[in-house]
Amino acid sequence: MGAPDLKYITEESFLESERLATEKHEYFRGEVFAMSGASIPHNKIFSNTFVDLANKLKVTNCQPFGSDLRIHIPQNTLFTYPDISIICGEIETTDDKCDTITNPSVIIEILSPSTRDYDIGKKFTLYRDIESLKEYVLIDSEKIAITKYFKNPDNSWLMTEYKDIESDFQITTVNLELKLAEIYFGVKFI
Repeated sequence: MGAPDLKYITEESFLESERLATEKHEYFRGEVFAMSGASIPHNKIFSNTFVDLANKLKVTNCQPFGSDLRIHIPQNTLFTYPDISIICGEIETTDDKCDTITNPSVIIEILSPSTRDYDIGKKFTLYRDIESLKEYVLIDSEKIAITKYFKNPDNSWLMTEYKDIESDFQITTVNLELKLAEIYFGVKFI
C-alpha cells in the first residue's frame, strides 16, 4: 500500500476558500494546514503585548495587527497568521480585498507546545524571505523567556534572549521598550 496522493491547490483557490472559512488555515506550496487554538497563557500574553504595543504605537506611522490579519510571502508561497505583526508606513496588500498583507516590519509569535519547533525553525526560515521584516520576536507561553532576532544591515540576524521577569527589551525597528513583567502580567503557567 503506497502513500496517499496529496491534492495540491492553487494560491487563488486557497484564498477563495479561506475567505469563506470559519477556521484559519496556513498555506504552503499547494498544501493547506489547519491552525489550532491557543491556551489561556497564550491569550493573556497576546492581550498584554498587543494592548501595550497599540498604546505606544498610536502616535507613530507603525501599527500592530493581531492574528486575524493574513500575511503572504510571494517568494515562498506561505500564507499565515502571525500572532502579532507590526506594519510601518503604507500597508501593502495582495489585492483589493485588503485582508492579506506582504510588508510586516516586525512579527511576534507566542510559542505554544504544538507550534514551538515550527515557529523557531521552518517558519522563521520562511519569514526571512520578507524583505520588509526587520525583527522577529518569540514569546514563550510556558515559561518566562523571550527571544528576539534583529536583522542587521548585512542581512545577518542577531539573536538576544531575555529570561528575567525584571528585564526590559527593545523592539528596535519601532524604537519601543517593553517590560517582561507587563507581557507576563497575570499569566499562570500550566
